Amino acid sequence: MNAVDQALNDLIIANRILSNENVVDAYGHISVRHPENPNRYFLARSLAPDLVQKEDILEFDLESNVMNGDKRPPYLERFIHGAIYEARPEIMSVVHAHAEETLPFGITKDNKTPIRPVIHSGSFLGANIPIWDIHDHFGDTNLLVGNVAQGRSLAKHLDQGNVALMACHGFAAAGRSIIEVVRISVYLPRNARVMLNARQLGSDLRYLTDGEIAARNSGYSPYSSETWRAWEYWANQAGVGKMLHKPDGV
Repeated sequence: MNAVDQALNDLIIANRILSNENVVDAYGHISVRHPENPNRYFLARSLAPDLVQKEDILEFDLESNVMNGDKRPPYLERFIHGAIYEARPEIMSVVHAHAEETLPFGITKDNKTPIRPVIHSGSFLGANIPIWDIHDHFGDTNLLVGNVAQGRSLAKHLDQGNVALMACHGFAAAGRSIIEVVRISVYLPRNARVMLNARQLGSDLRYLTDGEIAARNSGYSPYSSETWRAWEYWANQAGVGKMLHKPDGV
């Protein structure tokens, strides 16, 4: 399997995993940067993630124009993906989703409880998760990231982080591999759910320290046995385990 076919194969697996783990439903999407052309990326046509097949995947440039004259409708918010790839050359995969557990943290104006890692498996979220509010930059809109300027504004707010919350909307996540961004996107709502449950106990939260986050993330590899174990489990739970191609040495 060549690099492009492997990327498309993993993109299908990732769509199924995110759907099965309730990160996305009919809405939300994941993309992967073209492994042979960093100025292109792959993203499905406008379709529920659980239904995506190889023939549904389109190719885009970094301004999120569909390549090769394909006339099928793309996702309206594809600009999230192109702008993050444009701003962050090291990023290889991007997710946009509306996981319900994350939404309260993007709508509380006083922000006395920012979302931060509180569980060890949430360390990949990063120490600081910013909130980007489209209204602050573009006034009254339909809340969708529907053009290049809006995508670039979000990417600028994400900065060098892994996750940005989108006020009254959802989140965007960026990873150095498709496995990494899926892991981030699965554990973000889980971390949020734990935070919401802990707040009911009526005491201050104990966040992971910066040192603990650094220690947990030290030496990360998408093909370590620890990381692959989660990817393999999620793929099998989603019914696409047979599509996996396990690297040598894992």
